[in-house]
Amino acid sequence: MLRLGTLFLATALLATPFLGSAAQAAGSATPPGGLSWKQSIIDADQSFRGLDAVDRSTAWVTGGSATEGAPGRVFRTTDGGRTWADVSPAGTEGLLFRDVEARSAEEAVILAIGPGDASRIYRTTDGGATWDSAFVNDDPAAFYDCMAFYPGGRDGLVMGDPVDGKFRILATHDFGRSWTVLPSDGMPEAPTEYGFAASGDCLVTAGHSAYFGSGGGDTRVFRSDDRGLTWTASPSTIPAGEAAGVFALAFRTPSQGIAVGGDFADPADGHDVVATTRHANTWRNAGDLTHLGEDVAYLPGRGDRLVVTGESGDVMGTSISSDGGRTWTRISDTGYHALDCTRDGSCWAAGGGGRVARLVR
Repeated sequence: MLRLGTLFLATALLATPFLGSAAQAAGSATPPGGLSWKQSIIDADQSFRGLDAVDRSTAWVTGGSATEGAPGRVFRTTDGGRTWADVSPAGTEGLLFRDVEARSAEEAVILAIGPGDASRIYRTTDGGATWDSAFVNDDPAAFYDCMAFYPGGRDGLVMGDPVDGKFRILATHDFGRSWTVLPSDGMPEAPTEYGFAASGDCLVTAGHSAYFGSGGGDTRVFRSDDRGLTWTASPSTIPAGEAAGVFALAFRTPSQGIAVGGDFADPADGHDVVATTRHANTWRNAGDLTHLGEDVAYLPGRGDRLVVTGESGDVMGTSISSDGGRTWTRISDTGYHALDCTRDGSCWAAGGGGRVARLVR
């Protein structure tokens, strides 16, 4: 079975040098609809797939190097993206940081992915000046993909690819200081599925519920209402495939949400790659895209309006929907791996070639 996290270790790094130059040209023109990306390049050697925007001033991004064996990096801005500081932990050579969850400009938890001890979790409470090692995977069969915290930040989960036919879940109850592997008794069997470490949003929380998406032999959305102890799985309607499935989720309420995905083997095929739910356990096809849906977010303060983005090689794009995902308008030929919108009205993105951006009108 192909492990999708491993696929990203190869394909994302090979694509990174090309994306750095192509994206600058693509983002130079203002697209229809008045929305565009205001982009900058922090470190062209990094492919960013981890992003958490705290507010319009503060955001964190995490990445992995295109140079074999070079360090994965963590950057933070506190001035709306005008400047970015390298706040990386020491000793991160060869690590791929694929997710970051931040509570403020000072507190953040980051996840590195990979087989065995390449899967790690670090935590800072001083803006990245120092980092504590909160978890190092010691199971060679485990491979962790993405992370999410519940409101308030005390409780959090990490989703990993199946071990012995079931997805593995880590949990914290102390703001990410310590993590434990949860029992698998309440997890449905998933012998042919795996997760996608594509954008950091393959696992999300909404109220008291948590959701994650799968791909491979089947594409489902898993839901837990008890902090990850038991899960139910529902068909996502997004097509399955060796490099295809659910890449990211977003929820407007605990029961109203959207799943996006695609096929990295055919990134221009956006047919049936969006699904929506209004009842949490039933998913229906929504509007088609013309690019991958690597990440999706509700536009703050705008009801059912959504933005979705994705990139794979020279196929990339950003689209918006004003009707909850039923129809989409492509607003840019520039795309990114990760996307996050804040309550105060800002939307951020991060991608290959060390690119970060703000959505502006």
